[in-house]
Amino acid sequence: MEATLRKKTTPSVEQLKAWFKDHYNETLNDFFTFLSFPSISTDPTYEQHSRRTAHWLCDFMNQIGLEVTLWETPGLPVVFGTHQKAGKDRPTLLIYHHYDVQPVDPLDLWKSDPFKPVVKENRVFARGAADNKGQCFYSLTALKAFLELAKEANFNIKVFIEGEEESGGRGTSAILQQKEAELKADYLLVIDFDMPNATTPAITLGMRGLVGLNIECKNSSTDLHSGAHGGIALNPNRALASLLARMWDEKGKVRIPHFYDDVKLLSKELLSRIDMSFDQEQYMKSFGVKAFCPEEGYSIKESNWLRPILEINGMWGGYTGAGFKTVIPAKAYAKISCRLVPDQDPEKIAKLITQYLETQAPPGIEIKTELHHGALSYRSAFDSFIVKTAALAYEEVFGKPCKYLFCGASVPIVVDLARASSAEVAMIGVGLADDDIHAPNEHFGLDRFELGYLTIGRILSRLSAI
Repeated sequence: MEATLRKKTTPSVEQLKAWFKDHYNETLNDFFTFLSFPSISTDPTYEQHSRRTAHWLCDFMNQIGLEVTLWETPGLPVVFGTHQKAGKDRPTLLIYHHYDVQPVDPLDLWKSDPFKPVVKENRVFARGAADNKGQCFYSLTALKAFLELAKEANFNIKVFIEGEEESGGRGTSAILQQKEAELKADYLLVIDFDMPNATTPAITLGMRGLVGLNIECKNSSTDLHSGAHGGIALNPNRALASLLARMWDEKGKVRIPHFYDDVKLLSKELLSRIDMSFDQEQYMKSFGVKAFCPEEGYSIKESNWLRPILEINGMWGGYTGAGFKTVIPAKAYAKISCRLVPDQDPEKIAKLITQYLETQAPPGIEIKTELHHGALSYRSAFDSFIVKTAALAYEEVFGKPCKYLFCGASVPIVVDLARASSAEVAMIGVGLADDDIHAPNEHFGLDRFELGYLTIGRILSRLSAI
């Protein structure tokens, strides 16, 4: 009898659809307001805009029925909301999002103002439209609808929205150590991930870790005239370019000693459950890529999801302005990063790279490295309760089986948040690879906004019915 009553109070897909239709204009207006805040966390000049975003979220979440507090950190604040009326004997769900966005440069490549959202062909164009404000807001919309339609939740809800995901999250990581009691949960949804395509739902079971390094290569106390000093002084640009190029062998493997020591292969059982398909022609069409670099002996998806990589993200030195200036620069610079797999330690890898560059540098060349930030890799179990619940909700909304993926990127806070909450983790979302996140003209389909809303709504309903 009790189970029957619970089922009646949990909103169906049809009820969620009807609610969304009735509240569509209001939802879109609030979403556009959220997108209009330039909450760029990596640039200190935008700090007040980020704080205004956090305060707006506090107000919105209070209005939909959550008790909200603003957690100050050494950096930008965390917005933390709760709905804990079900009692201590009922399970607790923790939902993760971030309200910060990437910088908009180069601005001249945007077809519209990145902080004045516009809709074209049923897609919202704005910075953060997909990453992560779009996914955040359909999640909050689902909470709003669920709390109105269900009348009461038969489980406890916590919402954690940080403001530093795009800038390393050092302040956020610090607050996690202080707030472990408040963050305890049974299940954690990290809603910041993609699907293979617009009609195929998927759950991400793992993501790679990250380490970033700044490199300085120096040979003189000042820039030198390339005529007077050319052939005498070794050019730091040349030295650094040569050093970086030698970090890979002719087959594309990283040459740095011990780089692969801690890498373990995925079990055949788990590998068989992962969708490793890759449409190379569609990828080329979407991104204009014509050259590829899978690691020898591994497919493109294996190289992207299951293997560590080393990349050069930027390099410069000397004169790079208009016209020409014939100098041998005193210093050359580069930014490099590695995506790492389970059991690889970011600090250990950073030390290995530093040792390699220092020992391989030509005599007299000074190499300095600075660790920018790091994050551990993470993998969740495909047979956990929250993963199964999310899969069933996806299949109900999309009408087709849910696939399982890995992710080549990193969400640095997931490992720390999973540890602090002691929760089972499901990494989900309805983003697409061609949403142009981090790039000009980022966008998010309103059809997928609704699908994401419906999926979260059904996850909430299923949790309330257990």
